[in-house]
Amino acid sequence: MAHPAGKGGAGDGSWGEGRRAARAVALSGLALPSLLSSGALAQTAPPASSEVFAVLAVQEPSTLIGLALVVGLIVFATTTAIVHLRFRRQSLHREAEAFGEISRLEAQIDEARALLMAEPQIVVVWRDPAADPEVIGNTPAFTGVAAPARILAFGSWLTPASAREIEAAVDRLRSRGTPLAATLATQDGRFVEVDGRPVGSAVVLRLRDITGVRLDQARLQEAYRALDEESSAMRTLLDALPAPVWIGGEGGRLRWSNAAYAHAVEARDGQDAALRDLSLLDQQSRVQAQKAHAAYLPFKARLPVVVAGSRHVLDVLEVPAGGGAAGIALDATEAETVRAELAHVVGAHRRTLDQLATAVAIFGADQRLVFHNAAYASLFELDPAFLDDRPTDGAVLDRLRAARRLPEQADFRVWREDLHSAYRAIEPREHWWHLPGGRTLRVVTAPNPEGGITYLFDEVTERLALESRYNSLTRIQSETLDALAEAVAVFGSDGRLGLSNSAFGRLWHLDAAMLDSHPHIDAVAQACRPLTTDVSVWTRLGAAVTGIEARVPMEFRMERSDGTILDGSTQPLPDGGTLVTLRDVTDTVHVERALVERNEALVAADHLKSTFVSHVSYELRSPLTTIIGFAQLLDDTGIGPLNTKQRAYVNHITESSAALLAIINDILDLATIDAGAMALDLADVDVRAAMEAAAEGVRDRLAEGGIRLSIELQNAAGSFRADAKRVRQILYNLLSNAVGFAPEGSAVTLSAERRDDKVIFRVRDMGPGIPPEIGARIFDRFESHTAGSRHRGVGLGLSIVRSLVALHGGTVSIAPAQGGGTLVTCTFPLEAGASRDAAE
Repeated sequence: MAHPAGKGGAGDGSWGEGRRAARAVALSGLALPSLLSSGALAQTAPPASSEVFAVLAVQEPSTLIGLALVVGLIVFATTTAIVHLRFRRQSLHREAEAFGEISRLEAQIDEARALLMAEPQIVVVWRDPAADPEVIGNTPAFTGVAAPARILAFGSWLTPASAREIEAAVDRLRSRGTPLAATLATQDGRFVEVDGRPVGSAVVLRLRDITGVRLDQARLQEAYRALDEESSAMRTLLDALPAPVWIGGEGGRLRWSNAAYAHAVEARDGQDAALRDLSLLDQQSRVQAQKAHAAYLPFKARLPVVVAGSRHVLDVLEVPAGGGAAGIALDATEAETVRAELAHVVGAHRRTLDQLATAVAIFGADQRLVFHNAAYASLFELDPAFLDDRPTDGAVLDRLRAARRLPEQADFRVWREDLHSAYRAIEPREHWWHLPGGRTLRVVTAPNPEGGITYLFDEVTERLALESRYNSLTRIQSETLDALAEAVAVFGSDGRLGLSNSAFGRLWHLDAAMLDSHPHIDAVAQACRPLTTDVSVWTRLGAAVTGIEARVPMEFRMERSDGTILDGSTQPLPDGGTLVTLRDVTDTVHVERALVERNEALVAADHLKSTFVSHVSYELRSPLTTIIGFAQLLDDTGIGPLNTKQRAYVNHITESSAALLAIINDILDLATIDAGAMALDLADVDVRAAMEAAAEGVRDRLAEGGIRLSIELQNAAGSFRADAKRVRQILYNLLSNAVGFAPEGSAVTLSAERRDDKVIFRVRDMGPGIPPEIGARIFDRFESHTAGSRHRGVGLGLSIVRSLVALHGGTVSIAPAQGGGTLVTCTFPLEAGASRDAAE
């Protein structure tokens, strides 16, 4: 037999020992001839053994010792080899036996596994608490999933109750070693037997399907458990019922009863009532019940019974069950009382309905006529004999239809079914019947508590006609009042607001909810008083509305705190009410006042301007001209020499006089423009010449500040129609303003551009710019802002520029320039005269 590697450990060791012994023998065989070939023995012939030893004995001791050692080694090697061979044979025999035993055990294991797999069961083995268990068996047959570990997910294939039971039992088995044995139900209706116990250091759990008699027993146990739970639940429920419930055995003897039964028969509990066989029913009722049970029929009766010492009326139901009977008694005392009261109320109700003008018809649950009043028969002109015969609802409708006393319908059957749906309804329904001939009925179908319905017929033909006319007049009146611009309010004889239009609420800021509540005139006056300056007006208005005597029309005017002026009037109405109208005349009054004030102001301004112009022209310009003339004479060397200081004084006088003259001229120009007396001398103005003339006027100031002036003509060569003198004055003022704000050594740019039908002049400086807060009023008169510059003035230059540009029909604007500084833009039309005429 060939032995696999790793299974012949002992034999392999013996085989090595044998090879080492053979190697020793070979070595000894080589040593002996060498010894014999030595010089001591070379001379002698090979003697016998004894002779050899004798010869060796007489040799040297070392040789003898070596020979003895060799001989011993040979003997030892031979013995060892023999022992090894015998031991190896024994080891091979034992190894063959061990392999046979292993093969036999493996066959037994395979046979046991096959037997285990042949039965529908699963074995789960836990050998190590920290490791996963070993699952043996056909798990898909239990869980429907091929994964073996799925068997431990009990909730996925067992019922919830069984899953909770087995999970708790497995936890006890693994933690404390408590054995378990249980029968579980699967979700697909099968039953599984579970057995678990510790085996050595492992824990084994076995699950297998139950078949045959054991399956029937498991099913019976499960059914018994369900029936026991249901029976327990029913007993608990019955014991909690306020109605007496009992179960009797054979012979009518009481077997079980609930707490209400024990209370009714005045027993301590149900057990006491059963021991004493206390019956709730009297002897006669019990005999009747036994007779009914003998015929396998239930016993039903409403009986007077004494319950806990008090007389009650009970509805008793007792049915035969299992050789005995089970019964229940419901208290009907209150129902009987209510029934009697209801019968009394119904009788009184019907007597009352018979006196009503509204037609009433009551149909029972069987849809037959139960009651009708006289108004019903009169309304539809029905024969009393027909009504006394208790006709059905459908028969009544058929007769009314034949007499054409029902609305015309395209599908009468569908309409009737819809009407009869009230028998199945809960809430009342309202119908409108428009009968042939123009009559209209309001029909209400009200379901009755005991079944059936009640019809209420109310003829509303005249009422609808009156309501229609009234609503039409009301809408016309309301829309008419709402269309009025005047505020209108109508107060009744009691002083309450009856009607108002939307203008009245908007005028006094009144809430619509307040107006809809019909407030008193005093409440309206109180709400309007915060806007009223003269409260006496509302006092007089309230007296006019609530007054009984001397009801005469009244007109008044009131001024409100928000400046609104109202003209109002009151008009007494025939029904005792009062019509109040209010008109907003604020604009009319303001326009009237403004026209008067403006007329007076124009007259005064015209007189003032005339006086001012004449005074300035004569009183200021004449002396100033004289001063300038004498200053120029003093500066003339022909009159006499002046020293340096005197000449400086004369120059200052001349400059100041010239500045004052310029201011006076500006004021005169503005006054002339405002008075509308300035006339433009229109002519063809050369653009370049106008720009150079304006630049010449500021040449000295440019030189003083070291400022460069750049004149740019893009495509503006040529001329345009304007007043040349005023154009030069405009450009001069703009340049003068720009030079005043330009820093020393900077540049000022004067440019012109022709575009379409206009000429645009632009003046730009590199100054600090215009602050945003003064940009809106920079063109106002006497607005002067130096902003840290050398510019000094009274603030008339830009105002004159704006006025003169506007006189030409152009525009002027000022804005921060890109890159810093200020940019002023003036736009002139090419035809100033035509543009001005069009503007006028």
